[in-house]
Amino acid sequence: MSTPSPIRLAAVLSTEHRGRLMALAREVNFREGSRIFDEGGRADSFWIVRSGTVTLQLPVPGRRAAPIESLGPGELVGWSWLFPPYTWQLSAEAMTLVRAYEFDAPTVRMQMDADPAYGSAIGHWVGRVLAMRLQQTRTRLLDLYAPRLATTR
Repeated sequence: MSTPSPIRLAAVLSTEHRGRLMALAREVNFREGSRIFDEGGRADSFWIVRSGTVTLQLPVPGRRAAPIESLGPGELVGWSWLFPPYTWQLSAEAMTLVRAYEFDAPTVRMQMDADPAYGSAIGHWVGRVLAMRLQQTRTRLLDLYAPRLATTR
């Protein structure tokens, strides 16, 4: 299975909108093994990876968290900040040293509300990321379960 390239800001946001968003960026680092966020926590930030690898995880009661996706340079980490009730749906951990741009979600949402064109552009970007990840998850599930389903018929 080939991994599609990340949906880059330059491909979906105009120079003006990209500049407005990046003006809010703050550079941060996460050490290897650092928790970036936990499922159920308040989603008040999001990140774009500059370097390193972040793993999205699904907590499983009584077991280790199940890895869902690995994200690398140029990829968006976190989408729950955009949708009420603004709580994380997954967890994230830095698998290597991660350098990222961090964004204050309430500030971005305020700007989105104040400028419908900007808000639409950011919403479409996050929506495209979600659609791509949903398709990747679908493909992984088919890879895992389709062979078993074919033998049970």
